[in-house]
Amino acid sequence: MPVFFYHYVGMLMQGKRILYLMLGWFSLITGIIGIFLPLLPTTPLVLLAAWCFSKSSERFHIWLIEHKFFGPIINDWQSSDGIPKKARNRAIIFMWAGMAISIFIVSRIWATIGLVFIGMCVTTYLLRLPLRTESTNMTKEKDEDA
Repeated sequence: MPVFFYHYVGMLMQGKRILYLMLGWFSLITGIIGIFLPLLPTTPLVLLAAWCFSKSSERFHIWLIEHKFFGPIINDWQSSDGIPKKARNRAIIFMWAGMAISIFIVSRIWATIGLVFIGMCVTTYLLRLPLRTESTNMTKEKDEDA
């Protein structure tokens, strides 16, 4: 194969890495804004940022996983232990509260139908997730200490 082919492939891979890096930062910043705006979902955007950073920058991926606030979101998602019952219930309550506010503000039938449908789908998904018990958490902490 000609040398220029390998140069082209190298440039393409570098462009892909930069694209993932930019998408990762955009997702993380949008997720941070979502903490304060109820219409932007924080958790999926932080998870997307972690995935993008895993494809583009080991340094940023490790930083995000070890972050004080965002690290637990990613670790809970990656573990197969499930989510804490309290977190699941809070997510459902706050999601429906945010949707109720949105329905009240928008006052359009199509938006109401769409939000209720999305809320029902997300609630069903959350209720089907395995629950992590506190004893499982404590056992893991004891194993890590040993």
